[in-house]
Amino acid sequence: MAAGVWGLRTVMKGLLNEVAPPSPTPVPALDRLASDDPAMHRVRKLERQPRRAAARRFTAHHLSAHAPPWPGAAQLARGRLEPRTLTGYLLSDWYGRIRLVAECRAIYPPTGVFMSQEHEYVPPKVWKWEKANGGQFANINRPIAGPTHDKALPVGKHPLQLYSQATPNGVKATIMLEELLARGHAGAEYDAWLIKIGDGDQFGSGFVEVNPNSKIPALMDHGTTPPTRVFESGSILLYLAEKFGELLPRDPAGRTETLNWLFWQMGSGPYLGGGFGHFYAYAPTRIEYAIDRFAMEAKRQLDVLDRRLAETRYLGGDDYTIADIATWPWYGQLALDRVYDAGEFLQVQEYEHVQRWAREIDARPAVKRGRMVNRTFGPLEQQLHERHDASDFAARTQGKLEVVSSD
Repeated sequence: MAAGVWGLRTVMKGLLNEVAPPSPTPVPALDRLASDDPAMHRVRKLERQPRRAAARRFTAHHLSAHAPPWPGAAQLARGRLEPRTLTGYLLSDWYGRIRLVAECRAIYPPTGVFMSQEHEYVPPKVWKWEKANGGQFANINRPIAGPTHDKALPVGKHPLQLYSQATPNGVKATIMLEELLARGHAGAEYDAWLIKIGDGDQFGSGFVEVNPNSKIPALMDHGTTPPTRVFESGSILLYLAEKFGELLPRDPAGRTETLNWLFWQMGSGPYLGGGFGHFYAYAPTRIEYAIDRFAMEAKRQLDVLDRRLAETRYLGGDDYTIADIATWPWYGQLALDRVYDAGEFLQVQEYEHVQRWAREIDARPAVKRGRMVNRTFGPLEQQLHERHDASDFAARTQGKLEVVSSD
């Protein structure tokens, strides 16, 4: 029954959107309707009649009485659009005037709004990778690990070699390195090499040697013997914090609280990025259930942060730490409406303490520089594809390089 309710909700919302904007009144689930609701009495009365004919008459009558003409109502009334497998009823408010009844699986040929049971995806007993799964990143998704081609990684003049791109996870590493340099740690100088994940650079043999998981960012520390590889953004932050003795409290209570929030982000982030972000912004089709499910989780996570930041200035306490550096690129930029174009959808402005924290961190000079490194989108003056020296921010942004090349 639950699957049918969700199926009809998608069908009816799609149908009503053809003739009017969505209702400001939420669609009530069947279990939320009181047993004495007048509409339920109408449903029970209809249930005592032949179901298909009753559903046709009721639906056509209410749509013709309260809505502009639309071809689906006429077809339904004439019997040309036969509901299949009526399993129950779902009531939907449309501007408080329409009570639409009938849970059905049917085909609506003119628009493809309705889906038949024959068109539903039935998972095979054994999944096989036979085609691209669609979406913006289909060309780089595959069910196997390891390199796809031979390509050595470049090595620059500094002990720390970063291989990354300015995604939220990549930005964590560059912000951390810039914060360390701002605190006077000359040993934190680094070369940042651009890994174009859309082109599959992360599957080159050299990159896979640094990170067998083929994800950015990845770091090689050539200041140790032998060189130390560090992969996973949280591991990079913790490694650098311990190496330089910065941005991680030394007292056990402060250290533990900071690590609590660091690992909270590492565990929660996939629900925001791979869950909400994927289905809202990148999936080849919009799936209501998936978007609703992960929007709910994204808002719950924002509320977790908001409650914490109502108590303390930063996530770990009074001091800025690697917990903030890990969390801000995802949730801070979400609050500033920089990712997924979803600020209005998620009503991010409602989280006032997250907003305060996000703006405060955004104003830090090291954060501004960190956001520029390995960036390939946005204004050209904010794109620094490779970073090898502090002077590159002034001399080698794409804006400066394109001016030089055009002269």
